[in-house]
Amino acid sequence: MSDVVLKVENLYKRYRLGTVDRQAFKEDVASWWAKLRGKPDPYEQYITSNELANIKDSESMKHLKARYVWALQDINFEVKRGEIVGIIGKNGAGKSTLLKILSKTTTPTKGQVKVKGRIASLLEVGTGFHGELTGRENIYLNGAILGMTRHEITRHLDEIIDFAGVEAYIDTPVKRYSSGMYVRLAFAVGAHLLSDILIVDEVLAVGDAEFQKKCIGKMKDVSTGEGKTVLFVSHNMVSVNSLCSTGIYLRNGKIEFIGNVRAAINKYLSNENANVTIREWNTYLGDDEARLISAKLIDENYNHITVVDISQKFGIEYEYEVVKNGAEKIPNIHLYNSKGECVFVSGEKSSKNLTHKGRYKTILWIPSHLLNDGTYIAGIALSTMIPLKVHFFDKEAIVFNVIENVNGRDNLYNQAIPGVIRPKLEWQTQII
Repeated sequence: MSDVVLKVENLYKRYRLGTVDRQAFKEDVASWWAKLRGKPDPYEQYITSNELANIKDSESMKHLKARYVWALQDINFEVKRGEIVGIIGKNGAGKSTLLKILSKTTTPTKGQVKVKGRIASLLEVGTGFHGELTGRENIYLNGAILGMTRHEITRHLDEIIDFAGVEAYIDTPVKRYSSGMYVRLAFAVGAHLLSDILIVDEVLAVGDAEFQKKCIGKMKDVSTGEGKTVLFVSHNMVSVNSLCSTGIYLRNGKIEFIGNVRAAINKYLSNENANVTIREWNTYLGDDEARLISAKLIDENYNHITVVDISQKFGIEYEYEVVKNGAEKIPNIHLYNSKGECVFVSGEKSSKNLTHKGRYKTILWIPSHLLNDGTYIAGIALSTMIPLKVHFFDKEAIVFNVIENVNGRDNLYNQAIPGVIRPKLEWQTQII
């Protein structure tokens, strides 16, 4: 395996649907009898976890013929020492199942995982901790599970407690810890004790922003300084992009893409965040003062468009209803890029009109040559500033792509231009 510390080969994981009852026993006997005679199993029908998630009513579930759900299918990859790998995909794609198999908390249906070294996992809040033991005792317990001696654990004890920021509670049973304290201590234990591979699931979302930043920094440090391998699952594309060099994009239990992390993120966003350039809200989105009705992307002539040319001025138009008179309301839009970074937040200037009941239409005009090419997500909101109140806010109301025809550039450069924005600025050159 040389520098390879983790190798996954032909990995599959299935789960059985339904409950074990008289009917299930009857089906098991029929399956056994078919297998004994060399016949195909009459009940071996499968569905993916994402297909299962799309079944919304109990009646459809009753008529579902599939007996098993594939959580993972044909997973193959390898990870080298010191590498930080981001695993991305929508809910139900198989990310957590894969990490559980790598952590040996569940077994694969078939396939194998080859590991060189010790694994520390941070999968769910409280995993690996005993609620009746104190924070200090749980540190020693986790170290012992990793095969460390008491002396080795003691050597790291102070820095673990300091990193987690739980000095005042270290001798308190962890069942009295908040979820944030749990996660801080669990991450500190995994990052500081002598493991070779650190597996981190979405649990960091429980911690506050400052601690998340601290964790990102620590994962970079243990990777570059100690040669520790990190597998990181997150829905935060900014964190994945800044931390990881390699990305694995899972879709319907299969690897859709593996390679450069930026390419993996682009593939994920283009597949899962399908463009939504016109919308209506049939369910009530709002409060007792206002509700969002519709939104769309428009050109300068107020026509609906599905994509934006970089040289084109365009607008984000939305309609809403103010259902009762009240304080002055401010329309505002929050624009994010495909990494999840906020490009800008813009609000309309104060208007006395929006204190009265009625149906309103607001347009935010975005000038040409402001946004770079890529995918953007517009969050649409209506707020009152005094007192502060958000009447409605859909963070992913509109999703659209900005594209560019490089032949239209006024210079000879024809490659991708980095940057969050691409303003066309005024230049002046003269002989002096």
